[in-house]
Amino acid sequence: MAEPTAPSTARMIDFWLGGSDHFPVDVAAAHAFEQAYGPCTPVFRSLRAFLGRAVRHIADAGVDSFLVFGAGVPTCGNVHEVVPEATVLYTDVDPVAVEIGQRILAGHDRVGYGFADATAVDGIDPALRRRFLPGWGDRPVGLVFLGLAAFLDDDTLARTLDDLYEAVAPGSRLAVDFDTEELAGYPQALAMMGPAFRMRPPESFARLLGRWQPTADGIVPVARWRPDGTGEAVPDAFYGAVAVKPAG
Repeated sequence: MAEPTAPSTARMIDFWLGGSDHFPVDVAAAHAFEQAYGPCTPVFRSLRAFLGRAVRHIADAGVDSFLVFGAGVPTCGNVHEVVPEATVLYTDVDPVAVEIGQRILAGHDRVGYGFADATAVDGIDPALRRRFLPGWGDRPVGLVFLGLAAFLDDDTLARTLDDLYEAVAPGSRLAVDFDTEELAGYPQALAMMGPAFRMRPPESFARLLGRWQPTADGIVPVARWRPDGTGEAVPDAFYGAVAVKPAG
């Protein structure tokens, strides 16, 4: 693989999580963002810990296949490591992330990685869907939608989540996060996120979920969603939830 000349948020997160699938350009961008903001490593490790607790909760509800959007680099406590008994299909729109993911997952017969846009669920490769999401539309599936809401406007996000609701079987569950207005106090960091980045106040999150019904845990800072210990105190940069498509 040719070394990229532009940084990738996915590979920067891999760096912050302690992974090895990133490049010097990503490390330089990560350090620049740290200078502008600060606690990137604990914030993203807290978000990854939320992913693990959410996915384990979904699996404990009887779901045994997962579709991950915006998967980035599939290492450091990602879905297939948390629930190795499940089948998992990772997807992304970044061809470099897809290439890295396919290399990492080569030889895993229960885990795949393909190109897909979360806003066009019908565009998933049918062969990958049949292999890793058996019974799609008839059996409950776990959807992972992390790191994406902040890059979709309200109408697109609401439509996308509603399209996913229509596509999956009752009993399916959605793990989702939202960016708060944390970066409003860090204008240099906010500028680095680009014009597509959208912060939102927490009171807007439930409306955007549409028909998806959050569990009794609610939509809360990710560190406070079913915490498994006191953990390291981190800013409330992300809120998260697991939401359900009810049966019947």
